[in-house]
Amino acid sequence: MKTEKEKMLDGELYDPIDQQLSDERTRTRLLIKDLNDTREDQVEERSHIIRKLIPNAGVDLWLQPPFYCDYGSNMEVGDKVFFNFNCVVLDVTYVKIGSRTLFGPNVQIYTATHPLNHEERASGLEFAKPILIGEDVWVGGSAIICPGVTIGDRAVIGAGSVVTRDISSDVFAAGNPCKVIRHLVPSE
Repeated sequence: MKTEKEKMLDGELYDPIDQQLSDERTRTRLLIKDLNDTREDQVEERSHIIRKLIPNAGVDLWLQPPFYCDYGSNMEVGDKVFFNFNCVVLDVTYVKIGSRTLFGPNVQIYTATHPLNHEERASGLEFAKPILIGEDVWVGGSAIICPGVTIGDRAVIGAGSVVTRDISSDVFAAGNPCKVIRHLVPSE
């Protein structure tokens, strides 16, 4: 029989009130509090907290406080990734972010979702869909990335966009819902 955590990570309905999950979220919230309370001149302290918060991160991950996430451990982050002020990652299941990807302020990344059927929703169970974001992506401020979305390498997502479906590589996409505006020409 699967644990609630295994169900959660596998994208199945799970009980978010499960004790193990509650304990892990509490641990994460305490690390987030420590991170968000650091001063700009406490670079080493921030780095130490970030390594504990997101153990699957490459080198030079920068989280500009305040930053928020559910678990941290469900994120896989490449090298030289930057999150600007006030970003939120609901990493109920896996979030994979490629190297050199940039997030503007207030970007929201949501793997968490709820059943559409009201009776299932009333049960308190929820589920999640993984999010994959390629390398060299730029996500503009206040964009929302919805559950199950993949964003290809080198894509640019316009500020304020709501990304509800996959976005291919090498495009500028924007809007609500987000759609491809034009293809980007690689630099020569």
